[in-house]
Amino acid sequence: MANSKRQLFIKRRLRVRNKLRKVNNGQPRLSVHRSSKNISAQLIDDANGVTLASASSLEKSLGVVGKNNLEAAAKIGAAIAERAKKAGVTEAQFDRGGFLFHGKVKALAEAAREGGLKI
Repeated sequence: MANSKRQLFIKRRLRVRNKLRKVNNGQPRLSVHRSSKNISAQLIDDANGVTLASASSLEKSLGVVGKNNLEAAAKIGAAIAERAKKAGVTEAQFDRGGFLFHGKVKALAEAAREGGLKI
């Protein structure tokens, strides 16, 4: 029986997370989630189980409420890089989850790199 899209997504997400755990070296994880209407990113410290910084297209201050396009992803990436600096984080592991690294996810990662976050 063929796997459903959701099952394939979950397998891909677990594969990415397991590889990140092996090479983590105590660095925080930049986790990205994209839905059909929004995109968000969190900087997570897995050792302590806390979120160090987050940014989402749901925040009114970023000016992209309810948008899920390349421009919104770039603004979220720049915001998460700025907030990471304030939290004292310069380096992180990029966790794309089960999403493929292209389009909005790639735009977010590149914006975070340009903002000074080493991924």
